[in-house]
Parts: sequence; structure tokens; C-alpha cells
Amino acid sequence: MQQTNLPAVMPALALRGLTIFPNMLLHFDVAREASIKALDESMTSGQPIFLVAQRDMAVEDPKEEDLYRVGTVSTVRQILRLPGGNVRVMVEGVSRGRLQCLTQTAPYFIAQVEEIPEEKQVRRSARTEALMRQTYELFENYIDLAPKMTPDILLSVLSSEEPGYIADYIAQNLPMRTGDKQVILEELRPVRRLEKLCQNLRREVSILELEHEMQDKVREQLTRSQRDYVLREQLKVLQQELGEDGQGDSELAEYRQRIAQAKLPQEVADKLNKELGRLEKQPFGSAEATVLRNYLDTVLELPWGKHTRERVNVEAARKVLDGDHYGLEKVKERILEFLAVKQLAPQLKGQILCLVGPPGVGKTSIATSVAKAIHRNMARISLGGVHDEAEIRGHRKTYVGAMPGRIIAAIKQADSCNPLLLLDEIDKLGNDQRGDPASALLEVLDAEQNATFRDHFLEVPFDLSDVLFITTANTLDTIPRPLLDRMEVIELTSYTDEEKVEIAKRHLIPKQLKRHGLTRAKFKLSDDGLRALIRGYTRESGVRILERQIGALCRKAAMRLVSGTVKSVSITEKNLEELLGIPRYHPDRIPQTEQVGVVNGLAWTSVGGEILEVEVAVVPGSGKIELTGNLGDVMKESAHAALTYIRSRAAQLGIEADFHKTKDIHIHFPEGAVPKDGPSAGIAITTAMVSALTGMPVRRELAMTGEVTLRGRVLPIGGLKEKTMAAYRNGIRTVIVPADNVKDLEEIDPTVKEGLRFVSVEQVDQVLAEALDLKVCDPADQMAQPHAPAQSADRPNLRQ
Repeated sequence: MQQTNLPAVMPALALRGLTIFPNMLLHFDVAREASIKALDESMTSGQPIFLVAQRDMAVEDPKEEDLYRVGTVSTVRQILRLPGGNVRVMVEGVSRGRLQCLTQTAPYFIAQVEEIPEEKQVRRSARTEALMRQTYELFENYIDLAPKMTPDILLSVLSSEEPGYIADYIAQNLPMRTGDKQVILEELRPVRRLEKLCQNLRREVSILELEHEMQDKVREQLTRSQRDYVLREQLKVLQQELGEDGQGDSELAEYRQRIAQAKLPQEVADKLNKELGRLEKQPFGSAEATVLRNYLDTVLELPWGKHTRERVNVEAARKVLDGDHYGLEKVKERILEFLAVKQLAPQLKGQILCLVGPPGVGKTSIATSVAKAIHRNMARISLGGVHDEAEIRGHRKTYVGAMPGRIIAAIKQADSCNPLLLLDEIDKLGNDQRGDPASALLEVLDAEQNATFRDHFLEVPFDLSDVLFITTANTLDTIPRPLLDRMEVIELTSYTDEEKVEIAKRHLIPKQLKRHGLTRAKFKLSDDGLRALIRGYTRESGVRILERQIGALCRKAAMRLVSGTVKSVSITEKNLEELLGIPRYHPDRIPQTEQVGVVNGLAWTSVGGEILEVEVAVVPGSGKIELTGNLGDVMKESAHAALTYIRSRAAQLGIEADFHKTKDIHIHFPEGAVPKDGPSAGIAITTAMVSALTGMPVRRELAMTGEVTLRGRVLPIGGLKEKTMAAYRNGIRTVIVPADNVKDLEEIDPTVKEGLRFVSVEQVDQVLAEALDLKVCDPADQMAQPHAPAQSADRPNLRQ
């Protein structure tokens, strides 16, 4: 081929996903501004343009290193402006060229290009002729398999006898990857170029053959399904002509028999017969038929009209409850009262009990004992984290995979219409854009509505009035008020240490011995060891951690028994630390000496009561008040209210009147990582601040709970049972409570009541007198003695 005299410097255009070969025509669209300007320059000046492919198609603004080194020197034949600023261009490849460098990158590329001359044709050998024939055959097969290739392309190939041209022509028209085309473009030897093309062509033919094979299989399956459908439709026509009306279908006959035998309400039977008629008209294997079968099976598997024989015997139930649980007398008494009323009025319905208490106090196990005592089947539904209304009401049966809600699923699991359903963790329901499950439970837990409960999947009413619902919760704060109004709340309080000892001896130790394959002869845990285990290794309201610690002791004992060193293991208070390590908790947290600015407050959490220390430090400053300890808004407001009260009574308390200008007050609640909030720390904060400002120490065996107002009035609080239990557990001797909470002392455990001294207060003055031995001067006396000398703020002489 004759070499053309081309300039060494010319405009350049970067191609994305395209490769042009010499002696080929190609048209493509151009959108990049730099590419359009390069084309315009080439068209205007009559210069050739260097077309080179990008290494990465995703690069929007390529640099020199993003381009291949070998491209094609081409001439622009035609430029067509398109709407939207794009350009369609037709170019013709002239020869291969090698990119030396880019002499200009803006506003368009200008490249210095070294033209690569085409190798002269040599005499064709037998090997070259065989390679060309193989190429013809492969390309012919490819055209037969490819959907968009026309036979005219094959004629252009057959009319040429140059290996290089054949390779370039086929590569230009073959939908190969850019990298594969670039390999062929960079190969300068014609015969070698044709060999590489054959390899790519052979791979493309294999891929197309696999695609056709898979398409044939799919087409065959579709044809078989259509044939089966036609045959079934013909069978239906023949059955209608014979007067059989499809009664010979064993599946439909079975459904009809099940509907007739089930004790269904008339509305439900009519609905199922209607759905069965729809199923009869559906072609076999269709999605609609699958949905209908699932619906019929689900409804017919429900225990329509099936009731278990209930045993309503108060004494028998008392024996079961006493055998399964120690203590909890008020809870047992309320359940037995419910059974007594049930015994006198069997038709009584709508009893919904809510067991509220800290984790591990036996809420779920009480429900299990009730079901065993009254001979009802039981099913448990865990509501923790449920945030989809469809979990309660079910899904619409309009798609494959729809299912009824958890209520109907539990009825099916219990296999009776009068089971005991335990709704666990009802206080942990969530809600999102898919609805509010707590609102859906309003119908379930309402005796006036649940007799006709309609699940979205069933679409027919199901009677829930005979179901005994028992719910459990750790706190009532997160339960919506309308839902809480439908339930009778029974509170389960924290266990005392003595109750834990009895529970461990009667239930936990035998359970763990059986689980670990031990006997009482091989494993002995003394009473003093058990009490030390409770005091030093557990801090909880229930007994879950205690059970795990007993299990740990059983494992230690099993290890010693298996090793053969001992024949039995006896655990006492002396060797307990040897087995479990250093005690984790020290129940007696009372300091040995009285401290200034440190007060024991009492807090209530969802897992029981806790001692909440309040620390106050006063330093010289400008009157700033700082609160730390991860406090909520309510506790911050309590601190400010306490400060205002102290300022209003500074003279009576013997505190400098301008302390709020000359002193900085820092209020801190230890364990800052734990969030703290609630309206019960007001008097503790006030007492700690007064102690820090006056320098008077707080009595060390005293704790307090109550909210304070600006006038010094003490407001009532909640959770007194758990708070007093925490005080008793931590060695407190005196507890200050609001006067309005005195009536709640009747519900406190007798052991706790005997171990604590309760002081009821109405004003903060009474709190200070008890905690600091500080007698606040009467305002009238202060007015009668206006010139009385002020007491020292460091250590006032006001102790009694």
C-alpha cells in the first residue's frame, strides 16, 4: 500500500468504547466539547484527525496517560449537527499511527503522531490460505447465529484476499470488547493479526451457541406448559359435555369434603366455597391458583369450634402456682381471684392481664403456670421490636407468600379457640411507615370487638372472645394509654435476698443440677455460700444472673469431678471466690465517714431500683452552675429549681446572700455514660448543694427520693417499691420519702419495711433537718432580728 504524506502534528480525538481501523468507514456521535472542536478544526483546515481509544470508558476528561498509544489516522467525511448540542460524524480510517505526545490539551487535543506504514504483502503460503478459509467459516457461522448481522458483510470479506484487510474488516464489524479490538489494531503483521482475530471469533461463536442453547430450552418449557394448558382446557370441556362438572378432580373434591366437615360459621363456609369456585377456573400451576390453595389450607387448618375442656379449680391452681413460684403472693392471689370468678360465672369473657415488672422476676413463667393450672393450650407471641401492622392483622392475600398475622398464627399453633395467648414484651412495640401495631392490638384486646376480629389474610371474622390474654412488660411508660386502658395491670416487684435464697434452693439449683448431669450428693451449695453469691456476684431485681452464676458453679464442679480429683464438691462462702473470682459487687457501699456534698439518691429503672449518688462541689468563681453525668431535661430543671430555692432561703440556711455571684457550683452524677432522667432527684440535689455550701456533712446511712418546688415543697414520686429495695440491698438504714407516698409503704415487702426507717417529709426544711441536723431558722425570727450577725458560710453553728 502506498504511504500517504501526512503531517506529524494533527488534532486528536479520544474515543470511548470505539475503535476504528484503516480503510474503514465509521459514524458515531460526539458530545464532549473538546472532541467537537477537534472535529471542527480538522474539517475546516482539511487536516486528518488522530482517533485513539481511551483505556477506561468512565474517564470524562482523559489525560495522555489515559489513552492507548496506537490509533488510526483518519479523515472527516461528514459532520451533522444534532439537537441538544451533539454532533454525528462520519470518518474514514487511513492508516495506523503511534501517539508520540500531546502538544496541546485545551481547548482540544493536538497530537504529534508517527505514521505506521502497512507491511508489504508477501507471497501467500498454504498456512495463510488455511487460516483465511478458517476465518471465512467462523465468520459465516457467526453471521448465522448473530441476530443483527446481514449476509452482505460476508460478501465483502470473501471478495478480499489480503489477510490484514480481512482482519481489520471483521474486527470493525464484530461487537468485541474495546481491549480486544485494540490488540488487533496494534498488531502490525497481517497474518498474526488474522490469527488473533480467529481466536476472538471462535470465542464469540461459542458464546452465541450457548445463548441459543439456553433459549431453546426456555422455548421448549414454554411450549410444554402451553400444551398442558390446552389439554386441560379440552378436558374441562369434555367433562362439561359428560355432565361431570369437574367433580372428578380429587383435589377439589377433597377441599369440598373438608369444608363440609369443618364446624364453620355460615359466612366462612360461603367465603371458602366462593374461593373454591375461583380455584376451579384457574389453570393448573398458575400463581393465582397457588394463592387460593394457600388461603384454603390456612383457613381450614384453624381450630374452628374446637375448645379444650377447662379446669376451673382454685385449689388445684393454687397448688400449681405455689409449686412453680416462691413468693409473689399478691400476683398469685389476683390470678386465683380471676379463676374464682370464672368458676362462678363461666360465661365471663374479656379478661386481659398485664404483668409488669423488672426482667427475671417470673412474668413469662407465671403465664405458663396459669395455662397449666387451668388446662388451656398456650402460645407465646414475642412483640419486642415488631413495627409492622401486618404482623398483627396479617397480609392481604393478593400475592404469593402472604400469611396471616401473629394472632391467627398463634391460634393455629395452640389448636383451640380458647387458648392462653402470652403477648410478651408489649412495651417494646415500635411503629414506622408500615403502620402502628399497638393500634392494631386495640381490637384484639377489646372484649367488645374481638368477637369479630378480621385478619387481613382471612377476610372472615374469627372469635377471640374465649381467648385468655396475658401480656408482659418491663414498664408502663411506653405502652400507649388506649392500649393500657384495656388491660388490668399486676405489678411484680423485685425479690429480696431471702426470697432469692428460697427460689434458688427450690427451683434454680435443681434445674441447673439436672442440666449439668449432677446430683445433690456430688454438688452442695451452703446457705451462707448462696447468700454470698447473691450479694457479691449479682445485682438485679430478678434471678436470671443468679441462675447463670449457679450454672457457672455447676460447670466448675463438673470439671473437678471429671478430672477425678474429688468425688463431691461443696461450696461455701470461703471457697466461693476461688471458683468465681473476685466479687463483682460490694453491696455495703456506705462510706465509713460522713462526707460533705455527697447524697444518696434513689432511682428507678426498668430493671429495678438503684442507688444514685449526687455529688456537689463549690469553688470560688463567678456564679456558674455546671451539671454533668448525662442528665435529661427533667433533672436539669430540678437542679435549677433547687438552686433558686436555696437562694431564696440563703439567710435562713446561714449561706452568704451573694454566693450565686462568688461561687461556682458543679453538680455531678457518677457513671456519666448511663443516661439519667426523672422527677425524683430534687431533694437529693438540694441537700447536696446545701451541704457543699455550708460545709456540713450528710448522714452516711441515709438515702432520699422526692421532687422539690421553688417554694421548698416535696412532691411525690413513683417506683417506691424498687427504690426501697435498692436502699435495703445497699445497706441504707434511713429513707426519706415524700409525705404523699406514705400510703405506698403498705405495698413494700415486710423484710424491707423492717430493715429500714422511713421519714416522711412535706418541706425541704424537714429533709435538711434529718440529713444535715440543720434546723432552718423561721423567717419571722429573722425579721425580728434584722441586725443579727451572719453565720460563717464555711461552717455555720447551726447543728443541733
